[in-house]
Amino acid sequence: MSNKTIREIAEAWKEYKRPYVKQSTMAAYVLILENHVLPEFGDNDSLHEHEVQAFVLKKIERGLSVKSVKDILIVLKMVMKFGVKNEWMKHYEWDIKYPANNQPKELEVLSVANHKKILDYVQHNFTFMSLGIYISLCTGLRIGEICALKWSDINVADGTITVQRTIERIYVVEGDKKHTQLVINTPKTVNSCREIPMSKELLAMVKPMKKVVNGDFYVLTNEDKPTEPRTYRNYYNRLMEKLDIPKLKYHGLRHSFATRCIEAGCDYKTVSVLLGHSNISTTLNLYVHPNMEQKKRCINKMLKSLGK
Repeated sequence: MSNKTIREIAEAWKEYKRPYVKQSTMAAYVLILENHVLPEFGDNDSLHEHEVQAFVLKKIERGLSVKSVKDILIVLKMVMKFGVKNEWMKHYEWDIKYPANNQPKELEVLSVANHKKILDYVQHNFTFMSLGIYISLCTGLRIGEICALKWSDINVADGTITVQRTIERIYVVEGDKKHTQLVINTPKTVNSCREIPMSKELLAMVKPMKKVVNGDFYVLTNEDKPTEPRTYRNYYNRLMEKLDIPKLKYHGLRHSFATRCIEAGCDYKTVSVLLGHSNISTTLNLYVHPNMEQKKRCINKMLKSLGK
């Protein structure tokens, strides 16, 4: 066995991995390596549990979420596995513990009143840019999916929107040069390619426009060039300020859509499919937190079925 450092193994692993993953996924891996893995472990030629455990606690103390730290460890494990397979390092098992008090943060969602307020505002003050916010609130589309939406994805005959691409700015490292670039990609996962029905109001809004727009143009710009998520996020923040709505990340519109679906009693599987989640457990973990009233109703329903 000829031991190599984690830095050397990571370099070889990147070249091996590149052909098999999306460019945006690779960019995320490289960012994790550059910012977290290599500064800590780059010169090591082994990865013992106690070192990895200390690293995890340090990252959480510095404010990183448990999810972010787990994402870092996924990359670290892939690099180690690759090193072991090539006989450049030894394999070590880790059993990593996370602090118990790391409670998941409450999801930020719009109040019902503010949800309606935005929908009303867009209906009465229509612009192509504001239409994107309306669509997100009625369909749960992510910001990258909204920015990449073309008029040809909107089918007024069937009353559906097809999600088949996303736009994101990714971080590219070429040797010592680092830069970012805008890429248009297929969505996050296979399940993210989906068809979503439009509400009556949304359909009424886009139907007359579909007769005159160019199908190849992007909805938000009504041009052949898209707007990028960062620019659109700034537009959204300004609009929320104008409407005097408390600060909420753009992704909160997606959370608001999903929360309203759950509150309305939609079945969880359907909500999961609408959101394009790869499995229903993601939807359940994020949005389904029954309150005491719902728990009581559930128990009463069960007893009623027993004839009690």
